[in-house]
Amino acid sequence: MSVAAGCQLIGRWRIVEADLWDRSYLNLGGPAMIAIGGDNNGEIAFGVLQAGLDLIYSPSMVHFTWAGCDEMDEVTGDGHAELLDDGSIEITFTYHNGEEAILKAIRQTSSTAAC
Repeated sequence: MSVAAGCQLIGRWRIVEADLWDRSYLNLGGPAMIAIGGDNNGEIAFGVLQAGLDLIYSPSMVHFTWAGCDEMDEVTGDGHAELLDDGSIEITFTYHNGEEAILKAIRQTSSTAAC
């Protein structure tokens, strides 16, 4: 499950909703997004959080650990993203010893987005 070949989630996704935060918070620091690279790395940014991802792949899901900054504090956690029938992804995003959020994202269609 560590090979990216065949993973349908590789690319850039726009985070459009969350169960814990409203859309204005999600886009506070810029457009909320998750980038899933084919090289076991990615990134996520929403609200005031920016983090790098360490990825493990399957065809319709990625599991990840993450590390980054949230309001100038170092934070870590884990999660996974799963492809849904409608073509969106559902992201379970957990802070180490903290909150768990469910995010929904849609694929970005810009041809300039690369990961």
